[in-house]
Amino acid sequence: MEGLLRTPKSLPPKLLYDDKGSALFEQITCLPEYYPTRTEAAIFRTHADEICSRLGRNVSVAELGAGTATKTRILLRSLLQRQFKVNYFPLDVSAAALQIAKHEVENELESVRVHPHVGDFEDLTFLKRQAPPRLVLYIGSSIGNLERNQAISLLRNIAAHLSKGDQLLLGTDLVKDSEILHAAYNDSAGVTASFNKNLLVRINRELGGHFEPDTFSHVSFWNRAVSRMELHLESAIPQSVRIDALDLRLRFGQGERIHTENSYKYTLECLESLLHNGGFEVEHTWTDPLSWFAVTLAVIT
Repeated sequence: MEGLLRTPKSLPPKLLYDDKGSALFEQITCLPEYYPTRTEAAIFRTHADEICSRLGRNVSVAELGAGTATKTRILLRSLLQRQFKVNYFPLDVSAAALQIAKHEVENELESVRVHPHVGDFEDLTFLKRQAPPRLVLYIGSSIGNLERNQAISLLRNIAAHLSKGDQLLLGTDLVKDSEILHAAYNDSAGVTASFNKNLLVRINRELGGHFEPDTFSHVSFWNRAVSRMELHLESAIPQSVRIDALDLRLRFGQGERIHTENSYKYTLECLESLLHNGGFEVEHTWTDPLSWFAVTLAVIT
């Protein structure tokens, strides 16, 4: 919460993903304006067999930020064409999302055993529960929420928990027309706005906050200079908000913002550099016909 004491104010994006936030994000992925999920899923449907043909034999699969594992099932189904069973280790901050993932994956794919782990990316020791060879999924362009140095640090941490020859499958959103980006983060149904404002609801519930979410507006825009979409909550009025658990009173001027999330968009060159600095080497990258999204298989050498 230290970010609330800074100028400009900010909060870490992981706070967006409580159970309600995770459910709202699942809704976002189905919106007509939100292209990343369906575009990545189309890449998986088109190239799943080729992706799996590049993996080790009897590979175990982990996933960071798994959610309900909807897209992952495409890969797991293809992987079962090459091996008799798969052990799948999804990690997510939402226990509810993991319960859905376990129930639906094991019902749909009888030869997959799901071993859910509730937590965030600060503790990756759960990867040690996997028998090598290992594949780690970090899809959905979640790496775009991180600053470059944070992304490199996370990749190095993943690599530190793996062995030579283990692989990473990374999904990343690519730079594209700003109008497409703007629509994706400012949907006409207002679901992204509800997702963003849910952060205030969470602070109220968990920390005794006294935010009135309706006095804040969802603001999202393309920052071309740093190649990212930005999400903010903007105060519509001058106001003072107390957070009981922190014994803190915050003052907001009209138009003052809380920066809640970034979503960086990559070029393929920047993506390769990122992975190299994170301890991985690119084996192959697949994109959609419009080159809106990339799925990259990388290996520890």
